[in-house]
Amino acid sequence: MKGFIRLRIQPGAGRKIAFAGLMICLLAGFTARGFAEPVTFESLIGEMTDMHALAKYPDPAYKTVQFSSTDRRSNLPQGAGWFANSDGFGSEPIPNVEKVLKEPGDDNIGEYLICDVQGPGAVVRTWTAAIKGDVTMTLDDADKPVFDGSAQDFFQFLCKGYLQQAGIRDLDNAFQQRNACYFPIPFAKRCRVVWRGDVKQLHFYEIETRLYEESAEVKTFSPDDVKRASDAVRAAAKALMNPKDAWTYRSTQPAKPIAATVQSGETQEALKLEGSMAIERLTLKVLAEDVDLALRQTLLHIVFDDFDVPQVLSPIGDFMGAAPGINPFNAVPFTVEPDGTMTCRFVMPFRKNARILIENRGKQPVTVTGSALPCEFNANDENFMHFRAKWRVDHNVFSRPIRDLPFVLTMGRGVYVGTGSYIMNPNMVPTSYGNWWGEGDEKVFVDQNNKPSFLGTGSEDYYNYAWSAEDIWNTPYAGQPRNDGPNTRGFVTNHRWHMLDPIPFESYIAFYMELYAHDETPDMSYARIGYHYARPGAVDDQGPITDEDLRKPELPGDWAPIAKHGSANSVFYSAESIASPDAPHRMDRDRFWADGSVWVWTPSRPGETVNLAVPVTEDGKWQIHLTCGQTPRGGRFAAMLDGDMALDEVSTHRPYRRLLRTSSLDAMELTQGEHTLTLKYLGPAVAGGSGEIAIDFIWVQKR
Repeated sequence: MKGFIRLRIQPGAGRKIAFAGLMICLLAGFTARGFAEPVTFESLIGEMTDMHALAKYPDPAYKTVQFSSTDRRSNLPQGAGWFANSDGFGSEPIPNVEKVLKEPGDDNIGEYLICDVQGPGAVVRTWTAAIKGDVTMTLDDADKPVFDGSAQDFFQFLCKGYLQQAGIRDLDNAFQQRNACYFPIPFAKRCRVVWRGDVKQLHFYEIETRLYEESAEVKTFSPDDVKRASDAVRAAAKALMNPKDAWTYRSTQPAKPIAATVQSGETQEALKLEGSMAIERLTLKVLAEDVDLALRQTLLHIVFDDFDVPQVLSPIGDFMGAAPGINPFNAVPFTVEPDGTMTCRFVMPFRKNARILIENRGKQPVTVTGSALPCEFNANDENFMHFRAKWRVDHNVFSRPIRDLPFVLTMGRGVYVGTGSYIMNPNMVPTSYGNWWGEGDEKVFVDQNNKPSFLGTGSEDYYNYAWSAEDIWNTPYAGQPRNDGPNTRGFVTNHRWHMLDPIPFESYIAFYMELYAHDETPDMSYARIGYHYARPGAVDDQGPITDEDLRKPELPGDWAPIAKHGSANSVFYSAESIASPDAPHRMDRDRFWADGSVWVWTPSRPGETVNLAVPVTEDGKWQIHLTCGQTPRGGRFAAMLDGDMALDEVSTHRPYRRLLRTSSLDAMELTQGEHTLTLKYLGPAVAGGSGEIAIDFIWVQKR
């Protein structure tokens, strides 16, 4: 068959992804064509901000596969070892590399093949949680590697050295994004990556590559390409670092206004566009007495070309990546602003017409305002696709047994371009070791493979971060705009956008994510969307969205922290039970807080103090933790234990949202009895702020 791509798999490899890569090289439907322009470093840089290119099936065609340190025992779908989880901590039962090139010596250092691709292609994403040792990357069997250096630099900072060599600086958060790096490395014939290190030490890694059809013309990367393409690099970086303000739209038409007030139980057509074109930008804002509830109970229907089934069906907030509630972020496909204005930049083409409908499934009237920007688009060629995004949720989920949750199951031809997860995690352990919900891996089946083309190393790794991090963060292609806490308890929102690494499929895609939590956790909710494009006629497994699906997003009633896993050997105290009773304060009540309430200290001027009497049950080494609310009204404090400085400064301020976060004193030897923890008010965290201090609970842990 013409267009066959060869993926070189070394003998003895135990890798399921390599197996999958071999299978997907049989690319049904690939044809030999002539291409006007070769694939180059500069053309790939251009794709990083080209939303229009995503809306057409790629030409030249390619497949995307992932090489990772996933547990090699997971080689039979739903069989023994399918949920195995030794993916980079060392002492894996099967080495999680492609091939051992040099056995470890007395120093435990060996050489290992971790990626070997034969045929035209491009490296498009690298990631690591932590990796030691060194990496060499050789293209087209050249005598000299194109990269030879620290493994950490290769996986997280691949762009850095090349950019510096080209004299390009100050591009933070453009190509290096959290724990991942998106910096294209094209090759004409082969890419070979070798790691040298100690497999007994941490070596988590992921490498994603495009595998082009054999007839594609690809120009092999040279470091000099970066300097030659410096204008394109800077232009891409500008848009990536601030899509809200720096994005360039192609449309020459005026935006079409949207304004619809929709009563309970009503569906209203908010806009209809006629002709062959595309929606290049969709901006919406929801107004209601309870906006957070309306964002979940107001459904967005987008119907292209008079289809009976909408291609987009989702609660408005979830579709825009904001759920639950308004959680601001600024990414390439979506921007959510603090005032509730939400913008989608996925290009949505259609041949005849597009209809935007608003369905109010709640009990309150809802007003939706905004606009749609129409744009010229050739929707009549063979690579035209409809944009698709359909929401689903599972409520009352128990975290055992471990299972694969479906995000997208679609038959047809298309391209997968993004993922959103909306978790309600009610686990009551106040540490990530215990309340972490995302140990599970993504599993992406493409076309006729019975083994996944992507099988990762953890949910947070798929979303470009690591170690179940609790912070709120945002990059162009991924983010965590909501994470209530403490640690990963409460509502957690993650998203990732496949802009440089979209996943084309010729006939079928099935995207699953394991639900694999540290602890047995009942009553979880797991909502999600798989964003993709598909040719007209594609079918999926989407069922109806029920009223129960759209129930109010809220945590279970009164919870209390428990001593387990990372909080083992702890005793918990509510702040009001140990604080000086004459301290100025108030009690706020909400199920967000432990036991349904929080003690809020309201000092009037910097320098004021309050004492908390902290009991210690026996002599020994103990650690004291303060779990505080972070709110828009939060201030700053320092902490002294028995008169000695223990915490220099803690800020409890967080704009736009409310979080629970823990600040910990150093572990120290303490005697049995009551110890005095003194909090000193340092003032507001922002000019004009109120500066209150919300303390939910204090805990004392035996070390």
